[in-house]
Amino acid sequence: MSLIKPRTLNGFRDYLPAVMIPRERLMETARGVFRSFGFAPIDTPTLEYLEVLTGKGSDETDRQIYRFEDNGGRAVGMRFDLTVPLARFAAQHINELGTPFKRYHIGPVWRGERPQAGRYREFVQCDFDTIGTENVMADIETVAVINRLLSSIGFDAFTISVNNRAVLTQLLRRLDLADQTVAVLRSLDKLAKIGRERVAEEMCESAGISANQADRVLQLAELQGEAEAIFDALPNVVGSDDEARAAIDRLKDVFDGALAAGVPRRRIKIDVSIARGLDYYTGVIFETTLNELPSIGSVCSGGRYDNLAGLYTKQHLPGIGASLGLDRLLAAMESLKLLPDATTPAPVFIAYFDADHRDDYLKMSARLRDAGIANEIYPDAKKLGVQLKYADSHGFRVAIIAGGNEWGAGCVQVKTLATKDSAEVPYSHDRPDELADRLKRILADEV
Repeated sequence: MSLIKPRTLNGFRDYLPAVMIPRERLMETARGVFRSFGFAPIDTPTLEYLEVLTGKGSDETDRQIYRFEDNGGRAVGMRFDLTVPLARFAAQHINELGTPFKRYHIGPVWRGERPQAGRYREFVQCDFDTIGTENVMADIETVAVINRLLSSIGFDAFTISVNNRAVLTQLLRRLDLADQTVAVLRSLDKLAKIGRERVAEEMCESAGISANQADRVLQLAELQGEAEAIFDALPNVVGSDDEARAAIDRLKDVFDGALAAGVPRRRIKIDVSIARGLDYYTGVIFETTLNELPSIGSVCSGGRYDNLAGLYTKQHLPGIGASLGLDRLLAAMESLKLLPDATTPAPVFIAYFDADHRDDYLKMSARLRDAGIANEIYPDAKKLGVQLKYADSHGFRVAIIAGGNEWGAGCVQVKTLATKDSAEVPYSHDRPDELADRLKRILADEV
């Protein structure tokens, strides 16, 4: 029998412990932040009826959907994000859930797009959304969650760019381009990637607008400066009638509210150039970039979508939320050398080199675990040097060493692996507290 060559599909990846451990920690951090704001967990199936997924994002997104006919002859697709399934979920269950409904959802999604740095065809999204309210408070809270999320993960230098799709819509209405909104905004969304000239050309070709109209749209997108200066300039660009003023005021309310909610001014930016490529956004939109690595793109994006659930129910279910691009963020952390070298989630290593005391090692391990200290016992009674080499290579932070002499004397050796410092600590199975306390102090000092 010939061997099958082990390999992964293009655009997919395996996650070794060195990456999977911080990946899971990111998910745990995200869950903690979401729950601290009152968001509840949900889950939805990987597969949806194809009609649920198509026509909800963009033509490009539709092309990227993994689709097939299942064994029952039904046209199905794999979810390309977690927002469209949420709209279906809300329409199906909102009567029992009530509104406003705040949910978070962490799970994999699939897109058949061209792989590139930090972007794969299978990736995990960490979404949070509020369904059932149009109030600006939900918009403000979304910015506050993004800020808390990135700072809790450990980043300090990042920028949350905020815009309001309604501002762009008012300009297009003023230019008699309301019917070309989708095509214009898709082109505008590429401004940072392909530049002004190519965006203008694409607008003229795809939307059929004039060069002057494209220039007017780009003049809006190129407004720069402090938030107050942009707010002052917007009425001259998009108009000052009631609808235009409401769109501008909404954006200003989000900015002012975010500052009141504790978002540092240095982290929030009014950027009227961002459009977000998905068609379902209707209001405030967000993109978050890392100041040290802006080239990797937005690591947390989202916005308001007040009409998406209208495809599934006559009940009005406005929504707003954002998504943390977990794997893109991990790729950024790898690039910035922010991931630890550890390939074990347990910080404490217990050397096992005296087989006559097997049960003593097992009891000590259990006592420490009872005290909340994760640990691992080496499985074979090999030479101590071999075991410590294993501990070093896997990133353990502390090693506990006890042979026949130590067990007889009622003590163990505690070795801090990074510094090679070692100390003798009293230990008995009946009184494990002193060892547990010493380990906690060592681990706390190293954080």
